[in-house]
Amino acid sequence: MGRIRILPDQVANKIAAGEVVERPASVVKELLENSLDAGATDLRVEVESGGKRLIRIVDDGCGMLRDDALLAFERHATSKLRDVKDLLSIATLGFRGEALPSIASVSRLLLETRSAEETTGTRIEIAGGKMLRCEEAALGGGTVITVRDLFYNVPARRKFLRTEQTELAHIASLVTHYSLAHPDKTFRLASSANELLHVTPVGTLEERVYQVFGSQVLEDLVDIGTREKEILLPAPSVPPSQAIAEYRSEPEEPATRKFRLSGFFSRPQVQKGNRNSIYIFVNGRLIRDRLLMHALTSAYHNLMPPAAYPFALLFLECDPEEVDVNVHPSKTEVRFRHSSFIHDFVRDTLRDRLMESRPAPSFSPAARASTAPQPGALLPYSEFSQMLENEAPPAMTIDEPPPADRSGALPEFTLRPAAGPAPRLDFSAPPLEVAPGPAPSGKLSRRLDMHGEFPPEAVPPPEMSLSVLSDLRPLGQIHESFIIAAGRDGLWIIDQHVAHERILFEQVMKQRAAGRVEMQRLLMPLILQLTPEQQIDYARIADELHASGFETEPFGNRTIAVKAAPAAVGAADLEKILFEILETAETELRGASLDDLRRNICASIACRAAIKINMRLDAAKMEWLLRALAATDCPMSCPHGRPIAMHYSTREILKAFHRI
Repeated sequence: MGRIRILPDQVANKIAAGEVVERPASVVKELLENSLDAGATDLRVEVESGGKRLIRIVDDGCGMLRDDALLAFERHATSKLRDVKDLLSIATLGFRGEALPSIASVSRLLLETRSAEETTGTRIEIAGGKMLRCEEAALGGGTVITVRDLFYNVPARRKFLRTEQTELAHIASLVTHYSLAHPDKTFRLASSANELLHVTPVGTLEERVYQVFGSQVLEDLVDIGTREKEILLPAPSVPPSQAIAEYRSEPEEPATRKFRLSGFFSRPQVQKGNRNSIYIFVNGRLIRDRLLMHALTSAYHNLMPPAAYPFALLFLECDPEEVDVNVHPSKTEVRFRHSSFIHDFVRDTLRDRLMESRPAPSFSPAARASTAPQPGALLPYSEFSQMLENEAPPAMTIDEPPPADRSGALPEFTLRPAAGPAPRLDFSAPPLEVAPGPAPSGKLSRRLDMHGEFPPEAVPPPEMSLSVLSDLRPLGQIHESFIIAAGRDGLWIIDQHVAHERILFEQVMKQRAAGRVEMQRLLMPLILQLTPEQQIDYARIADELHASGFETEPFGNRTIAVKAAPAAVGAADLEKILFEILETAETELRGASLDDLRRNICASIACRAAIKINMRLDAAKMEWLLRALAATDCPMSCPHGRPIAMHYSTREILKAFHRI
């Protein structure tokens, strides 16, 4: 008798369940995607015990006919594919036909559905992959799927589940993601008697961001708008015989593909310790993609420290033929046909938008920041949204992002236990202020008292752009390190060292691009002894060093001679800056692009040559520094990602002094 045998369907379904259903959030993901594919506009998710005991998805979608409902529990039964060609242009979230049979094989599942084409609905109950009953029922339109006792018949898998709060947090994060991707739909998430999320349809993505995250997050974001770019596809190659047979009088024009990017991303000063605040969607599908993650972090190169991550909500839309979503059972990984084009399009769009907006960081008085909300005040964040920022950061570098989670699991965070009954977070009509009261009229309220009336024209609208730097008037220095300047809207504090560092960095970059780097020759060559690792890195970056103004050559075993250096670098800093460049190349840049390497070399030169802290500046030097900073392309951050200027608005000053 042979050793190879075909597995029974029940075993095959459990194997598929191991790929598709990793935890309760995986069940919610598959069922939510089915509801969205069914055209649902109102989706309700109910869970108990973090989804271990109960998961119920209620939608108002198209529902299923009786025969379709029975067929849906067969493996690879789907209404979304007809032949193999459909795999090349998948436009739906689900398409494999594995979700329902896989979930039903490891739980007690109840399906209640009714199509508009039938007068009665269908109720199907399955336990562990075995059908217990199928009957007609008086049901409303849409579908209700109830999943109980997940992994009850696979105890080994159940042991791998985390705590109830952790599993609930995964579900909350998932529902949050899809509510952001579909602002025109209603999403509700309830755990036992507590409603964790309730968002109603809104007209714009900006309103949905406000509903979920609050006004404070929205104020820190830059709107991408809608950016489009086309790629010209090469004409298909045709064998000569076929070309003759299909001869046409007019040649066929090459095809084009259009890509659109929209959404929001944070200013460089908003720095998160992990990637939990990065939401990426491709054609409405939630993904965890290495390519797009690297493009995002590359856009912030020299604007944000390597260990920090931004907040981003990105929507990439393209022809379904340009992206392959059939590369992983969880469908969180995708593969692009033109990956290099996509990477550069996302990176350049975000970076150009940052350069256009030139957003300025601001801060509020400490007294206001520490004030607790009054009883009855509406919270600006939902409970689980706040937890997203508290997770320990995963190991990751900008230059070599970690591989996507093969299980498709979402980031993990922990819910804080509430001191009492959890408040219902209803965002259906979001207020414009945290404290209860009438909506603001757009004018500042002023009190008339014996101290005098503050003139309303002295309170201009807040300036959120660093374009105002050229109009600032320097007042002096703090500790001979920070410049204090007055502007049209309040006070500005500028770090003189990083401001000059940004100015020099862009100068060196432009000189290097033009091939006109100013150099100074040394009277005596500087001899440097290298370690074996530094010798290897020196050989790799020698050409870039020369292009940046360093004239060096090998001088014996593991020794180099430096004959010239950039004019901006002092002789005392020459040895330090070269070892700093080699150390950076050794620890961070072996997997970096050539452009990143050039930027890091120029950043090291600028840092050493810039004005130092604890250095007195006269009024003329401070004015020159502000004008030169305003003329740079990116006055927000130094090449290493530190903020340059902080803004203290007139409105905040008046609030601190109780003038408004």
